[in-house]
Amino acid sequence: MITLAAVIVVISAHAVIARTPSTPVGRPKVILISLDGATPRLVEEFLSKGILPANRGLGLLKSRGASALQNITCNPSLTAACHISIGSGATVARTDVAANSFHLVASPFTSNISGFAAPIGGYTIGANGATESGNPKAEPVWVNLKQRGKKVVAATFPGADGIDVRLPGVTNGPLLQSAKIRTVDYTVPFGAFAGLSANGFSLTAADFSPAPSQTITQLSATGKPFYSPVLQKTSPLQQFTVGGVNYTIQVAAFDTTNDGIINYDTLVFFDAALGIQPTSSSLPSTGSAFVSARDGKSQLFYLEGSSNKAGTAFYVSFLAPDLSTVRIARYSANAIPRNAAVLSDVDDINNSVGFWAPQPDFRIPERLSPGFDRFPDLELEAIYEDQVRSFTDYQTRVVLRAIDRNRDADLIMTYIEQPDGSEHQFLTTDSRQASDFRNPNSIGNNRDKAKIARYRTYVQTAYRLANQSVQRIIEAVGTTRNGTPKSNIIVVSDHGFAPFHTAVSFNAFLTSRGFDLTKVRAVTSGPAVNIYINLLGREPNGTVGSAEYIALKQQLVAELKGLVEVNPNYSRGSKQIFEKIYSRPIPGRGDNSLLGLGTNSVIAQDSGDVFATLAEGYNFDGVQTPIVPRLGDSAATASILSVPNFYGAHGYNPDSPNMSAIFYAAGPNIGRKRLRVVRNIDIAPTISKILGVEPDRTVQGVALNLN
Repeated sequence: MITLAAVIVVISAHAVIARTPSTPVGRPKVILISLDGATPRLVEEFLSKGILPANRGLGLLKSRGASALQNITCNPSLTAACHISIGSGATVARTDVAANSFHLVASPFTSNISGFAAPIGGYTIGANGATESGNPKAEPVWVNLKQRGKKVVAATFPGADGIDVRLPGVTNGPLLQSAKIRTVDYTVPFGAFAGLSANGFSLTAADFSPAPSQTITQLSATGKPFYSPVLQKTSPLQQFTVGGVNYTIQVAAFDTTNDGIINYDTLVFFDAALGIQPTSSSLPSTGSAFVSARDGKSQLFYLEGSSNKAGTAFYVSFLAPDLSTVRIARYSANAIPRNAAVLSDVDDINNSVGFWAPQPDFRIPERLSPGFDRFPDLELEAIYEDQVRSFTDYQTRVVLRAIDRNRDADLIMTYIEQPDGSEHQFLTTDSRQASDFRNPNSIGNNRDKAKIARYRTYVQTAYRLANQSVQRIIEAVGTTRNGTPKSNIIVVSDHGFAPFHTAVSFNAFLTSRGFDLTKVRAVTSGPAVNIYINLLGREPNGTVGSAEYIALKQQLVAELKGLVEVNPNYSRGSKQIFEKIYSRPIPGRGDNSLLGLGTNSVIAQDSGDVFATLAEGYNFDGVQTPIVPRLGDSAATASILSVPNFYGAHGYNPDSPNMSAIFYAAGPNIGRKRLRVVRNIDIAPTISKILGVEPDRTVQGVALNLN
C-alpha cells in the first residue's frame, strides 16, 4: 500500500523559486513541469561538466529516478502543438493544433489562430458551418481526471486558460470550444502583451534640470538618502495608455553616495499623476521604480488603475555619474488575461505574486523595439539576461503559489519558458552562423569568438535557472532521507533545439515561382509551414475549383522539392532545403464533398493542404528589414535566403536527435530506470496510471512502466 503522495513534475524551461511553507499540509500527487526547449544533449553535457549539479534539480531526479535518452515529440516540434500533445496524449493529427500559428479552414482565408488558443481536438464543419465538436478527436488529460473526481491545477500550462474559443475573423464567431473544457480547479493562464512595447531611451545631461520642490519632498518622504542636488528630466520620459488609463512617466536622478562628490547613481521612475511613491508591499502595487545602475537589475512598475492589472519594469543599462550619458530600457507592459472563468485564480496570483512580469523580449537584442539601435551589444545582452532571471523567478513563484494553495491536488501542471528564449537568441554552435547578423562576412574564421563565448554562457545560465526552478519545486514538496521527492515529479520539455544560419522568406519564394497569393497562402511557425489553398466550398468565399486545387497541391510539392542550397559557404554540394513535405490526402471515389478535409497520421483537419518542414540550419523566422544577403549569394537568391537576426530554432523533424525533448522523473511511484526512447504522448497516460485512472479513449500514447 502506497502511503506517500505521488507527484509528477514536467519541466519546460522556466526557473522556479520555491518558498517552503512553514507547516506544509499534504502534497500534490503528481507535478508535471515542462521546461520549454530543454534538450537532453545539453542537459547531459552540463551535468557531466558540473555546470548543473548532480544532486539538485534534474541531476537529483536522474540519480533518484528515471530518465530517457530520447523523448520523441510532436510533428511539428513547436511549443503550442507539442504542449497540447503532452497534455492530451494525442498526436497533432488528432489534437488539430497544427502549429504555433495556423489557419482554421472554416475561417476567412486571411485569418489565423494562435495554437495556444485553438480548440483542442478540433471542431465540426457541417451544413451549419463551424460548431463545437461533441466528439473531439483529443481531450486534455484533465477532462478525464476531473470526471473521475481528481483535483487538477494548471499554472500557465498551455491549453488551460479558461477561454471560450471562437472562430477567428468573424464578428461574434461561433463557439468552437467552451471555457469549461479549458478550466481546471485552479487555473492560471499564461500572461499576455498589454499593448505597450519595450522602448529604449538615450539621454544626456542636457535633458535634466533641477528637480521641482515637489519631487524633492516626495523623494525625502520615501526615506531614500540623497547627497547631491536632485535632477529631473525636463520633459516627461514617455506618455502612453494602458488598460484605459493615461500615464505620464517622469524620471529623476539622485546621488546616494555620501562622499562629497556629485556622482549620480540612481534613477527613480514615477507617474506624474501620483508622484514619487515609496516601495509598496501590497501587491500588485509596486510604488515607484528606484533603479541603481550598479545593481544591474530592473525594477517592476505596476500601472496603477489599469483595468487589466498590467505592469512594466525599468532597467538602467548605463549611467554616467555626471549624466553625460544615460541609457534606459522600459520593458513591455504585460498582464495575466482576466478570463471570466478563472478570474479568482488570476487575482490570487496578482495579489500574492504580483502582476505578470516582463518576459524575455527578443525584440530588444534584435534591435526591433524603438530606441535600442545605438545601445552596445553588451548592454542589450545584459538587459535580456536581466529579463531571463526576473521572469524565471516570477514563473517559479507562480508555481509555488499554486502548490501552496492546492496541496491536496492530484495533478499540478506547469510550464517554464527557459531555456527556450535563450537558445533562440544565443545558440551559436554552427560556424555558418554570422556572429554579427548585420555583417554576412562574420562566419567561419571571421566570427567574433568573444561574443560566441558569451553566448555560450547565456545558454548555460538559462539551464541553471530552469534547474533551480525544478529544485525549488522539489523542496516545496520535500524529499525522503535518501533524497527522493515525496511527490512524483516528471520533468519534460516540448522539443529540443538546433542552430540555424539562414532565414527563408517563404512568400518571396512563392512569388518567385509564380503562385497567386490570393489562391495560395502560407502560415509559418519557425521552420514549419502550412500552405493553404483557397478552396471553393471549404474556405468562405473560396475561389479555387477542385481540379485547380489538385494541380496547385502538386505544383507546390514539386517546387518545395526543387528548392536547393548551392552556396558553398553553407553546403558541400547541393542540398534540399525542405526535409519533410506532406500533402493532404485526396478522398477516394471522387467524393468532392470531402475534398480539402482529408487527414492522415500527420495532416490534421486544419493543417495546410501542404505541410512542410525545413532542414536544420534554415528557418522562416529571422528575415531582416532590409534583407542582409548571405556571403556568396546572388541578388535573386538573397530575396529568398538571407542572414537571420537570431540563432536557435525548433520545429524540425521530431525524429532528429536535436529535436528530442527531455524526460526525468522521480518520486514514490518511480523507480531507478534508464529508458532508451519515450514519447511525449506517453506522458498523459503515465499520469493517469499513477493516479489509478484509465486513460481517455482519445489517448494514443502508452503509459510508461516507471515502477
